Amino acid sequence: MGHYEKKEGGNLSVIQDVRAIHRVAIQEAGMSGTRRRFFQDAAMLGAGLFGLSKSLSAQEEKPTAMRARETSHGHAQPARAFLPMTTPDVADLPHELDGGVKVFHLIAEPVRQKIAPFKTIDAWGYNGSCPGPTIQVQQGDRVRVVFENRLPESTTPHWHGLEVPIDQDGVAWISQRPVAPGDKYVYEFTVHQEGTFFYHAHSAMQEMMGQIGFFVAHPQKDYKPRVDHDYGLILQEWAVLPSNTVPNTAAMEFNWLTFNGVSAPMATPLLARLGSRVRLRFVNLGMDHHPIHLHGHQFVMTGTEGGRAPESTWYPMNTVLVGVAQARVVEFEAKYPGAWMLHCHLPHHMMNNMMDLLRERFIETADQTDPKALSQMQTLANTVGFQHVHHSPIAENANNTKGFPQDAFMEMGMDEAVAKPETHGLPANWSAEMMGMMTLVRVLPDKQYDEIMAMKRAAAQPKEHGRDHQS
Repeated sequence: MGHYEKKEGGNLSVIQDVRAIHRVAIQEAGMSGTRRRFFQDAAMLGAGLFGLSKSLSAQEEKPTAMRARETSHGHAQPARAFLPMTTPDVADLPHELDGGVKVFHLIAEPVRQKIAPFKTIDAWGYNGSCPGPTIQVQQGDRVRVVFENRLPESTTPHWHGLEVPIDQDGVAWISQRPVAPGDKYVYEFTVHQEGTFFYHAHSAMQEMMGQIGFFVAHPQKDYKPRVDHDYGLILQEWAVLPSNTVPNTAAMEFNWLTFNGVSAPMATPLLARLGSRVRLRFVNLGMDHHPIHLHGHQFVMTGTEGGRAPESTWYPMNTVLVGVAQARVVEFEAKYPGAWMLHCHLPHHMMNNMMDLLRERFIETADQTDPKALSQMQTLANTVGFQHVHHSPIAENANNTKGFPQDAFMEMGMDEAVAKPETHGLPANWSAEMMGMMTLVRVLPDKQYDEIMAMKRAAAQPKEHGRDHQS
């Protein structure tokens, strides 16, 4: 049962939320153990709560630093019950074990989020990240989330799609009191489901400020067929007005689109070994639906926010519509080598700055000339610190055609500014076509895949001579 924590004189005291405790009698013979535990959650007695609060009061809170993790699984993993999902550009939320309970520490707080090499916004997220760090558990796990609110207003996290007791649902004034600024609240429940879920603030504007994160429940038994790579992408949209860094959460038009908190070409490509099986999980929390399209491969939809779909429902496709508040899971065989685009197919979502901005718009609404466009792009390139490559050719008399320009001056190659091991070996100026809600799925032969994985491991090694500290 959830309860509050406050720091008073350096000690933790427990303030139990005022609510009725519903008792559930379980009388069905043969009920599964995980299902039985679910109903027992709703009838937790005061003794269990007292023991939990005593345990929490006996020790100081430990730091909640996130661990970085690999962005692909090309080598043997440590002995684990499941293949962990990778969330490119987002870390996992680590946990501690308290007996048989997995304990996570989740902090709601403001974050500075760099969404493009030349654009940083002030968002709200969790544990210094937007989206928040990924929570990964296994079906049947007992989970405790110690939630802390460092926002200037009250909030509650909701466990979207998870079947939890009512007092764990995270809806202010209905299932609990709001978690006030500076307060803590402890959630605890048994995960009896499997599938792709997520957590988010149960307040509309806080959602639009970025408060969401993956909550993945891996099955007790592996799905069939098994996959070699498992990736997760959160789809978000932002309205950032001219000369501002704070998203306008009341806007109905959006000019920045992101995968896992970053726009292309800053989004880290997904790596897959040629011949492997790949799972992609998409979660959408915004105002628009997104038709996500994969180049070069057909996939089947194997799951939703409700869990694994029966194989009899699978059929080939290459574009899946991810509606608001939905999860969609697709799988495919990585048969064809190459760097394949993965993107929302709404035209305005394949670019950024579609509102008529004053400073950061790539092209203006007025007629363009080649010298003027080059000057604009070079100014931005000088600001960020990369070499601008000339855009694709145009006709000598292009300005004589009504409607010109359309895409002619939108290209902005910035290979150096977004270079990382996952981009190694891509063609020169590859980033010029990458904008908005886009990334790449790189299907690589063994030699090239192993080379990039070795580069990733080398880049992850700590520096021998200390670290640079920046304010």
